[in-house]
Amino acid sequence: MNNNIGLVWIRDDFRIKKNLALIEATKSHEQVVAFFLFKKAKFENQEAQKWWISKSLNHFKKTLHKYNINLEIIYTENYKSFFEKISKKKIFTIYWNKIYEPNYLRFDKYLSKYFNEKNINFKIFKGNILNEYNEVKKKDGKPFKVFTPFWRCAEKFYLEKIPAKEKKISRCKKKISFFKNAISDNEIFPENKWYLKFDKYWEPSEENAIKELKNFISSRIENYSNDRNYPNVLGTSKLSPFIKHGQIHVETIWEECNKIKKKGMNKFLAEIGWREFNHSLINYFPHMLRGNYSKKFDKFPWEKNSKFLKAWKKGLTGYPIVDAGMRELYLTGWMHNRVRMIVGSFLVKHLLINWNEGEKHFKNCLLDYNEANNVSGWQWVAGSGADAAPYFRIFNPILQGEKFDKDGDYVKKWVHELKNVPKKFIHKPWEIKDDNILKLGLDYPLPIVIHEKAREKALNAFKKI
Repeated sequence: MNNNIGLVWIRDDFRIKKNLALIEATKSHEQVVAFFLFKKAKFENQEAQKWWISKSLNHFKKTLHKYNINLEIIYTENYKSFFEKISKKKIFTIYWNKIYEPNYLRFDKYLSKYFNEKNINFKIFKGNILNEYNEVKKKDGKPFKVFTPFWRCAEKFYLEKIPAKEKKISRCKKKISFFKNAISDNEIFPENKWYLKFDKYWEPSEENAIKELKNFISSRIENYSNDRNYPNVLGTSKLSPFIKHGQIHVETIWEECNKIKKKGMNKFLAEIGWREFNHSLINYFPHMLRGNYSKKFDKFPWEKNSKFLKAWKKGLTGYPIVDAGMRELYLTGWMHNRVRMIVGSFLVKHLLINWNEGEKHFKNCLLDYNEANNVSGWQWVAGSGADAAPYFRIFNPILQGEKFDKDGDYVKKWVHELKNVPKKFIHKPWEIKDDNILKLGLDYPLPIVIHEKAREKALNAFKKI
C-alpha cells in the first residue's frame, strides 16, 4: 500500500458495488477520503435533484463510515480553482469515475493534463455505463444514428468483455479528515419546501436500489412489455433516479436480469440500451445539447405563449391525462414514461412551444434528470432528434387516456377535481352537462386548445420546413 492518501471524487456514483474509483483507492491506500463538490450554480435549474443528492450524501456517509472512510462535502464556485488549490499539497492520489456528458469528459481531459503537469497521481475509471460510448461503432467506424442496430452491436460487444470476477471495496485502517470547511448535506436542500413530499415516495440509497431491482425482477418484469404502458399500474422498475445518481450500476442490472432469464427481460434491458444510445448521440453530436439534432427544425415556427406554458407546467390544460402527468411530476419528482411522451407531444405539437421549454422544466423537476436521456427524449417527441418519431405523429390526449388509463384511475389519483367524474367522461370532461358533477371553468379548466384544430395547425407548421 502507498503511504499517501487516496482521494475519491464522488459525483453520480453513490454506491459501494462496482464503484471502480472507490475500490481501487481502498486497495491502494490505508487512508481514503471521499469528497463531493457542491457547485451551487450547477444546480440552479435542478431543484428536485438537490433533494435526492442531499439524502444520498447523508446515507452514503453512513455507509462509508463502516469502511473507515469519511465523505466530506465541499462548497465551491469553481472546479478548476478547487483542484488548483488542493494540488499544492501533493500528498494524495485522486480517483474518479467518468460521467458521459461532453462537459464532464472535457473537464476530465483538462484535469488529466493539469495533474500530469503538476506530477500528481490520478486514475480515471469507467462510469455507470455498459460500454464506453466510443466503443460501439458501425463497421465503417462511424457512430450509429438508429437505435436497433446500435443496441444489437452494443449487446454483443458487452457480452464479449464481461469481467470474470467482480472487485470489492476494502476497509481502510484509519478514518481521517482531509478538507477544511466541509459543509453539511442539509445545506444542499432546495430553498423551496416543495420537495418535502418526496420523502413519501423515495428512499435514495444503494440498498434500496438493489431491493427495488430485485422486487421488479421477481414480481413485475414478466409483464413489463405490456404493463409499462399503463400509468395506473406499477409496471415499470422506477429505478431511473437510482441509476442517474449511481446508487446502482447498469452492469448490476444486467447481471441480475440475466441470472433469472424471464419473459420481459429483453424489453427491459433495451431501455438500458436506449440510455447507452443517448449517451453515444450527445457525445458524437453535441450540437443537439444546444439545439435541434436535425437542422431543418431550426426554421420551425415555434410560438411563445407564456399563458399556455404556465398552464402546462401546472397541470391545468383541461386535458386530464396531460394534467395528471404534470401533477405527478411536481408531487413526486417523477413521471410515468408513457405519460412523458403524451405531455411532451402536447407541449410541442398542440401548443407549438419549443421542446427546449419542456426540457428545461423536466430538468428542474425530475429526480432522474439525465442530460442524455432528457434531451434525446424531448427531441424524439418533437421529431427533431436522431431516430425520432415523425413530426406528423401527434398523440391524441383523449385517445391516449382512453387507451392507457381506461377507467381513469391514474387521472383521479393526481387530478382530484375529477374524482367523481364517471368513466365515460374522465378523458373528455367538457362533455359533462351536469354542474353537480363538475363545473367546467370553475372546478376544472376548459381545454386551452381544441385537439382537432391544434393538430391541423401543427401539421401546417411542419409543412413550412
